[in-house]
Amino acid sequence: MPPTSPFATLPKAELHLHIEGTLEPELALELAHRNGVELPFANADQLRAAYRFENLQSFLDLYYALMAVLRTESDFTELAEAYLARAAAQGVRHAEIFFDPQAHIHRGVDLDTVVRGLRAALSGARERHGVSTRLIMCFLRDQSEQDALAVFEAARPWFGEAVIGIGLDSGEIGHPPAKFTELFRRAREAGLRRVAHAGEEGPASNITDALDLLQVERVDHGVRCLEDPRLVERLAAEQIPLTVCPLSNVRLRVVDTLAQHPLPRMLDAGLLVTVNSDDPAYFGGYVADNFHALAAEPALDLDPETLRLLAANSFKASFLDEEARSGYLAEVTAHRF
Repeated sequence: MPPTSPFATLPKAELHLHIEGTLEPELALELAHRNGVELPFANADQLRAAYRFENLQSFLDLYYALMAVLRTESDFTELAEAYLARAAAQGVRHAEIFFDPQAHIHRGVDLDTVVRGLRAALSGARERHGVSTRLIMCFLRDQSEQDALAVFEAARPWFGEAVIGIGLDSGEIGHPPAKFTELFRRAREAGLRRVAHAGEEGPASNITDALDLLQVERVDHGVRCLEDPRLVERLAAEQIPLTVCPLSNVRLRVVDTLAQHPLPRMLDAGLLVTVNSDDPAYFGGYVADNFHALAAEPALDLDPETLRLLAANSFKASFLDEEARSGYLAEVTAHRF
């Protein structure tokens, strides 16, 4: 994205962002050195060259391997602080940030270490960066529901104060939403917000099941909804948000090229679509980079007002209160390209 891109200043919320996916190669190598973790990469360029993925699983293999460098509270604080600085420079005014507690607990890092480290950065994000934040605890769908429930119960002291919601991520194939009905039932009872990855590499039926069985309020990805016209009608009628990640979709072969991305068709169908970066260190750009790429692709034919709509949608789809949401929407309206 050029430094003069108008999308760097367009106010926006980021609703689909995995904090572990913001681990840039330079920071990964620095933390590896600090914590005595051996990585099979001599330098940042060599590591960055490994970011060539055939599918979601090939990405996840590297993603989880690099998590080994995150060991201490200060590591998580530094990771989140680096994201916040980049997000602010890309026009992010509000971020609802995912983290994967199971991925850390399973390698011996205590849950409290993770949350305290993230909170140390997020608690002052508005003052330092002009970015309000929320934290959403995601569960790994390739693990058992029993494992998820154990982590959920251990996290209860953080509910409300730090963690405002739960999500569902990792490999979608073979791990349908029905696997996690009890987890999401407990989350509803605890008053937590609920989101889930669905319809990325999995079928449109996963979106329907996430809505009906898990009672999610927002669908992460959701690009395969177009395969089911009745589902599209429902999503449009109920204005259920979809957190779409265009550059991620290209890198993970959900679509072959950005020119083929279904986002324009989703907008034409009246869907509440938002644009996000997913795992930006791995997928070639942060959220304004995604906006810039969409605008630069002639085949998508997205004019500035459509991109303004996408920015406005990001606040409408957020878990902000109405007063805060209205304030941010006014900023979007006032923005001049």
